[in-house]
Amino acid sequence: MLSLNLPTFEAKIRKENGKLVIFDVIRRRYVALTPEEWVRQHFVHYLLKHKGYPRMLMANEVQLALNGTKKRCDTVLYKRDLTPQMIVEYKAPHVAITQAVFNQICRYNMVLRVDYLVVSNGVNHYCCRMDYDCGRYEFLPAVPCYAEL
Repeated sequence: MLSLNLPTFEAKIRKENGKLVIFDVIRRRYVALTPEEWVRQHFVHYLLKHKGYPRMLMANEVQLALNGTKKRCDTVLYKRDLTPQMIVEYKAPHVAITQAVFNQICRYNMVLRVDYLVVSNGVNHYCCRMDYDCGRYEFLPAVPCYAEL
């Protein structure tokens, strides 16, 4: 797979029905190994091992209803009271992070109203802290450690 701008980890990869799958530590099962999934697994391990995020407060492929359609957030981090705190949207490494990607995560946030929005293609990572009282957002220099949230 492609080299990313994230720490490496011991990925559990195998073949099932002639296709590569990777173990997802959040969903606790093997899933299809796509370029986007490669980014997701690296980023999740980065959050767990390097940023101290608790696995039990993270979920992948979180379904939500938006304008009468079903959408899926790539990863959601929850607070201890199980209200959503962060949405993470992944793209494959060859997909540029554009305004359309930010529009997508903002649409999800219309439903969840989280404190942090993160977008990553494995090479470039962006994190915003939302300020609903002032009606603005702030780009952060890096994804904060869990203890800083």
